[in-house]
Order: sequence, then structure tokens, then C-alpha cells
Amino acid sequence: MAIRLIENRSEIGAGTRGSSLGIDALRIASLNLKSDYFSKNKVHTIEDENDLLFRDVKFLEAKRIKGMVKVFENISEEVKNTIGRNDFPLVLAADHTSAGGTIAGIKKQYPNKRLGAIWIDAHADLHSPYTSPSGNLHGMPLATAIGTDNLNSAVKEISSEAAELWNQLKNCGGISPKILAQDIVFMELEILSNLKMIS
Repeated sequence: MAIRLIENRSEIGAGTRGSSLGIDALRIASLNLKSDYFSKNKVHTIEDENDLLFRDVKFLEAKRIKGMVKVFENISEEVKNTIGRNDFPLVLAADHTSAGGTIAGIKKQYPNKRLGAIWIDAHADLHSPYTSPSGNLHGMPLATAIGTDNLNSAVKEISSEAAELWNQLKNCGGISPKILAQDIVFMELEILSNLKMIS
């Protein structure tokens, strides 16, 4: 089984810019270590929607969600196709919103399998446009994977157009939910940091 690197520089889901530089930072670090990792593995670059960063935000409750629908579809299709070729998809991403697209791609390839996820983050990322105080999509990728709106915790109403786009994110690949909530393991970054200090 060959590794296929999937480079995704989308950073439209975050509240601050710059995460798209991370992949090139990894490449430079690899070169400095005289590693051939990036040259010996196949690479596919996902088309991003970062041009939206220079346009007005249409939906404050779900910023740049129309572009993220395209990013989800692009990632999910490439992940599915990579697995279908019996290669291993290693997704290198900028902001982590698009993790929902990665999960969707795995589920598209294995529609009848029960998936699980180990989520390593400082946050649960289970907000929806109905609950998010910022409207930044990087707080919502796991909510797309489990297909929830969290309406019992809603703090605002959203437009019908934003709701339709949100439903498209949740239903990426034609399957929702992709993961059951009980099949997610959360690891908080602070805990990992403390473990490192102990060891």
C-alpha cells in the first residue's frame, strides 16, 4: 500500500489567516533534514477556495460556508478515490475545518462500515451555525460528521440559504451521519502537553 499525500491549503474556516503556510513549512523542514519524504510519495493538491478571504462574508453565522461545501466535496472525493486505489490517504491540511470532508471521504468508500474518530484538539468542534458565537466553521467539523444542528443549544436563527448550505456540509457524500457520537474519543491538547512534561 502506497502513501498518497493530499495537500489541502484551505484556510477559509478559521478566524485568523496563515494556516495554509503549514504544509510548506513541513516541506522546508523535511528538506532541512535531508528527507525525501515529499519527493518519494505521490501528491495531490486539493483546489481551495481561499480567494473568498478577499470578499465580503455573506453569512456571519457560517462564514464562507459556500466555499467550504466545495472544499468538503473535493477532499471527500480524493480521499475516497485514494482508498479505492488501495493507497493510504495522508491528508495535510491548513485549518482543520475540512476534517469533516476527510471523514466524509472515508465513509463514502466504506458506506456500510462503522467509523470512529480520535479527536485531538483543545475544543470539541461540535458547534453549528445555530450555536457558534463566532460563525467560524473550524468550530463545526465534528458536528458535520455526526450530522447535528445542536438546536437544543441554539442561540440564533440562521437564513434559509445558510441552513441549506449547512445541510450540504452534513450530507457530503450522501451519507449522514458518518460517525456516531459514541464512537468519538476526545483528547485535549492540554492533557497531551501535561503528559509530555511528566515523561
